[in-house]
Parts: sequence; structure tokens; C-alpha cells
Amino acid sequence: MHVWSTRSWLVLAVLAAACGDNRTHPDPDRYVPPDPDPLGCVPDLDGRIDADELPVALGVPVSFLVSPAGAERPVDLIGRVSPDGRRVWGWSGAVPEDQLADQAAAPLEGRWYADAFPGGEMVLPIDAGARVEGVYIEDDRALWLLGVASSEADPPEGRTIMVYDAPVALYRFPVEPGSAHVATGQVRDGTFRGLPYAGRDVYEVSVDAVGVIELPDLTFEQAHRVRTRVTVEPAVGASTSRRQVSWLFECFGEVARATSRPDETEQDFTIAAEVRRLAL
Repeated sequence: MHVWSTRSWLVLAVLAAACGDNRTHPDPDRYVPPDPDPLGCVPDLDGRIDADELPVALGVPVSFLVSPAGAERPVDLIGRVSPDGRRVWGWSGAVPEDQLADQAAAPLEGRWYADAFPGGEMVLPIDAGARVEGVYIEDDRALWLLGVASSEADPPEGRTIMVYDAPVALYRFPVEPGSAHVATGQVRDGTFRGLPYAGRDVYEVSVDAVGVIELPDLTFEQAHRVRTRVTVEPAVGASTSRRQVSWLFECFGEVARATSRPDETEQDFTIAAEVRRLAL
């Protein structure tokens, strides 16, 4: 018994040494999650869109539901007034014929036409098929269009490159109801689908309403309705015009658009040559 008692004390001594201060595991602290990454732009719904609330993210694709090429569609630009007095545009209905188009802003550098637009920063598709691209810069005063060019140097329909003699303000900041402006872009020694071109484009832009626009996947509570009428006046040939009604939302940019038939006379046209709606 004496031997076993000695062994028992030795075991206890070893265990005690193993459990000394230098081998004790403290109770762990509670996990502290990292701070979430801050959002680059957060809508403040202050009734206006400033330059920093209309960011252009290069290389980030944006998806739109687009009516098929050549398919005209009824469109409601007026909307309704809700019981609380807000203007509401109901554009949420599913249209089986709609097609999905992905568009993304890209840097001007590397484009075949880059040297023709010194000072240009980015390009965005003009048409849903991205056959023609606009060249832009943005500052605190406006989003400026410098001109347009075909996305390919030699597409089947012929090369297009038209450089304005001065930047054209598409959106002047802040974008808010009641603002309006007219801007003119003069083109000299241009090319349109492989043919020589000269002329001028007159942009009439106005912001005339704010309200709710309901889309298939999202609803925007404070969207600005922007009307743009572009009149193309070639040096040779008849002039033509087209109307475009867009809805802009803080931090998202354009979320919906209706484009008229050529030479549309009604600002609240009811048949659109093309309809776009932001999609997920």
C-alpha cells in the first residue's frame, strides 16, 4: 500500500505541474466580426442627384430587360398618382418577349478610336447591341458626351466615328426637377457607316418629375424622370429627331428607358421603339 500511495502522489504532482500557470488555456474571447466594407455610394433621397451619386463603375456589367429589335411596344410615360400623392410608374409586368442585354462601362484606353478623343475617360454602349459606343467624361458639373464611334474598327455596316467640337452635357448636376438645358455637338470630317459625315446634334434635356418606378425585380422610391430630345441635322440631307425618357436613381444611374419612333411629336408618346428595364 505504501508503494501505491507514493505512486499516487507522484501522479498528482505530475498532473499539478502540467496544470501550472504556464500551461493553462484561458477562456477565449467572443469572436468579433470585421467591420463591413463601406458602400461606395448610398442614396440619401434628398430630391436631387449630385455628381458623386451618379458613379460609373468600369468593367461592372449591368443587366437590362430590352424589347426585341424592331418590336414596337405600348408604353406608359405618365403613370398614376398614388393615394399619398406620389407619381408611380408601373413597369413591373413580365413580358415574355423581352431579351437580356448586359452592358458595362469600359476605359477608353485600348479602343481603336481612342486617339480621336483626347481627354476621354470611358465608353458606354449607345445601343442595346453595343455596336456603337459613346465616349464620356464626368466632373462635378455634368456627364459629358464627346462623340460616338462603332465598337469595331470595320464592322459590316461600315465604320462610324463622329467627334464633337466641344463636349455635350447629357446630365447637368444636380439632376433635379425643374432643371433643363440645351446643348449642341458639331461634327466635322466625321464618318457614319463608312460615308463622310458633317452636321450637328441638338440635345434638349429636362427633368420634370420624381416618383416611384416599379420594375420586375426592384422598386425605386425616388426616381427622376429625364426627357431628352435629340435632333440630328446633317450638312446634307433632312434632319430627324428622336425622344428618350429615362429614369435615374441615386447611385444606380439609369434604371429604365423608353425610346420613341423617329420624329415623334408627342413628349408622352404611347408607342416605344425600344424599352429597357433594369434586371437582376
